[in-house]
Amino acid sequence: MIKIRPIHPEEIPAAKRIIISVAYGIYGWSGTLEESIRHFESNGEFADMDHFESHYFQNDGLFLAVLDDDTLVGTGAIRKLDVETAELKRMWLLESYHGKGIGYQVIQRLFEFARTKGYSHIRLQTGSEQTRAFAFYKKLGFYEIPSYNHKDGDISMEINLREIK
Repeated sequence: MIKIRPIHPEEIPAAKRIIISVAYGIYGWSGTLEESIRHFESNGEFADMDHFESHYFQNDGLFLAVLDDDTLVGTGAIRKLDVETAELKRMWLLESYHGKGIGYQVIQRLFEFARTKGYSHIRLQTGSEQTRAFAFYKKLGFYEIPSYNHKDGDISMEINLREIK
């Protein structure tokens, strides 16, 4: 049974593993999965997750865990960029769970949370290789915007929460 709830501290290592394993399949990095995890850990790519309480929960945000029974299978988070704008982060789901409406449930929970916090817009960045994620976000109503954090190769997108149900 699928459950979606706020992430617990002890689930962060498993969440990192899910993110890297899904990205590993998309980007086709050389080396092993373990080498990729060490690489991203050493580059500080997971600093927001290492300090998830301050980056999300204490920053008018939310970090969700997706569980199948008691096994973590995905994540999704939102955090404050400014008074009116939140940022969608860490939206990852194991590939075997794609196409089952789970990502939609996660993002609807995040939209609902954003509205309760008074956000009118949500921004995100996704890699240009992430064609499935890009199509998912477009279907939800996100549109492309100029880069807001200047990461090379990433696509910036935004949605106006007032224009969707």
